[in-house]
Amino acid sequence: MSALRILVIEDEPLLGELLAEMLETMGHEVCGVESTEAEAVAAAARCKPDLMIIDACLRDGSGVSAMDKICDAGFIPHFFVSGDISRIAASRRGAIAVQKPFRESDLATAIQLALEAVSP
Repeated sequence: MSALRILVIEDEPLLGELLAEMLETMGHEVCGVESTEAEAVAAAARCKPDLMIIDACLRDGSGVSAMDKICDAGFIPHFFVSGDISRIAASRRGAIAVQKPFRESDLATAIQLALEAVSP
């Protein structure tokens, strides 16, 4: 897999930093780490990432809602991370979701699935 520009949306600062480090170790470029729905939408337009990793439940807004707004402007491959992926599965049929805590292998699998996904 070639290196990707990845935008991370995570409202826990330490987890966002660790996720960015893990992705960089995997050979990807992290073009930003944002923590709110509004920041996610603005950063997606600004960074034009190849992939987005989004915390489904943000303290300020919703990661799911942010992706809906972002995809209105054009589909970006993405997957969600959450402490409760059953909520994502129930609300977004076919969504790719990774349960926290996760391992590098979980991310690699989700990245591959997200890149293979077709715009809804």
